[in-house]
Amino acid sequence: MIARLRGTLVEKAPSRLVVDVHGVGYDVQVPLSTFYPLGEAGSEVVLRVHTHVREDVIALYGFGTTLEHMIFERLIAINGVGPKLALAVLSGIEPSELIRAVRSQDVARLTRIPGVGKKTAERIGLELKDRLPIGLESVDTGQAAASTEDQQRSDLVSALSNLGYQPAVAEKALDRILDETPDATFEQALRAALKALMRS
Repeated sequence: MIARLRGTLVEKAPSRLVVDVHGVGYDVQVPLSTFYPLGEAGSEVVLRVHTHVREDVIALYGFGTTLEHMIFERLIAINGVGPKLALAVLSGIEPSELIRAVRSQDVARLTRIPGVGKKTAERIGLELKDRLPIGLESVDTGQAAASTEDQQRSDLVSALSNLGYQPAVAEKALDRILDETPDATFEQALRAALKALMRS
């Protein structure tokens, strides 16, 4: 699983980057919130990465901040929201504004995001409301950093997704495990989640 890329920006388009890392070019899809702050081709770039594996393709999604990455992974855990729609959401609204809209259940604001209809907006508002750490709406997205626990959870969901489990299923398994053993290390929580998922 690729979790982070640091290299030279070779190509730059609003939804897609090519990053050269020691001679290997990585094609990375990004939201506009990540695209705009980037330098020009030839500059160094550091991205947090979600590796999305399907039967027919492996796709990389890159983010400039931990907050963008975290919201993306929360979005794709929602039934009916895939990576492309999650990128569209992050491209259509600032992360801090998205969090405020979710907290206040502002469906009207969410439906102004291109590609998001009323039913999808309602689902995002309902399912994300309890999955976002308190206080993030006031965080400067350029300096955003999730708590250690939240980052570990995000990494665990990503790891289980890359092993073929649906994010929503992984989230439910992790809810039980982290409630029972909140001090578990990444490796301990991952092993426990895999055992629980194999039994289900």
